[in-house]
Amino acid sequence: MRCRELAPASAWALDAPCDYSCARGMATSLGGHRQQAVGMCSPPSIDFGDSSPELARALIGASFWVEGVGGRIVETEAYDVLDPASHSYGGRSVRNATMFGPPGRAYVYRSYGLHWCLNFVCREEGHGAGVLIRALEPTDGLDAMQARRGLLEPRLLCAGPGRVAQALGITGSHDGLPLDRAPFELKGPSVAQDVVVGVRIGISKAMDVPWRFGLKGSRFVSRRFG
Repeated sequence: MRCRELAPASAWALDAPCDYSCARGMATSLGGHRQQAVGMCSPPSIDFGDSSPELARALIGASFWVEGVGGRIVETEAYDVLDPASHSYGGRSVRNATMFGPPGRAYVYRSYGLHWCLNFVCREEGHGAGVLIRALEPTDGLDAMQARRGLLEPRLLCAGPGRVAQALGITGSHDGLPLDRAPFELKGPSVAQDVVVGVRIGISKAMDVPWRFGLKGSRFVSRRFG
């Protein structure tokens, strides 16, 4: 099941509408945040028109594939144009142009000149927000992932954004491609997920903002929540 066409904006949802109140409570202004836990709530629909924290939370438990290779999303991070840690913070550039929309596209960049990283663009076109896919629980195409990563241990195949991209075969050629069509496939979670929240990893600004989301108890996250 591929995600639905992204236009019009009112239809940017994979599943039936649901109550977003549990997610919206986390999408507060930057600064003065602390690590927190989020209990079970109704499974949110995946709506690329949402804020990045809302989308980051909604993606936990969703399944994502690239040409049939992929798994369950267990860890994400949210970024926004008002966020000093975001690529979009300083405004649009050649490097970050995809992050400014349209929503529902893949934003792919190379981290420190070494690893590709995959993000899902959200909010209205021109805003500059996205969700970094930090970790997957591999479920399909493990042979391909193991060959690309050069290791066999399933827990380490997609534990970290660079590993996710390498295991799924993501490169700069995927930047700007719509997420609702091949080679991508995205399916929202069918049941409520137990989500935990913490501060983001590997950044030097806005380090206290709890915009990292994970599946509680998952052994496939890149770093434990605690």
